[in-house]
Amino acid sequence: MSRLDHDALTASVAAAVGASADASGAADLVFDKGSIVVAARVDDLKGAFKRVKKIDGYRWVAINRADLFGANPLSLGSKAGIIDAHGEILKNADIPRKKV
Repeated sequence: MSRLDHDALTASVAAAVGASADASGAADLVFDKGSIVVAARVDDLKGAFKRVKKIDGYRWVAINRADLFGANPLSLGSKAGIIDAHGEILKNADIPRKKV
């Protein structure tokens, strides 16, 4: 599969999981299982995981499948899951932290 740019990856993930644009702007997309931040390029991964840490609830980073080895180490400690363009789970999201 060819590498998708940000718009194409966003559209593909939205169609696959039934997501819509996040009106709050905290994430790129929202769906019934949480919020999704899209990182279409390897250069976007670090910023995406930094951004997703600030979101409450279940959170996901959508990537091109070829970027999994770059994304996985960045996901440690973020509680974020990783999904690909087809909405397939590459890494499960952890249970969200409770606010105290």
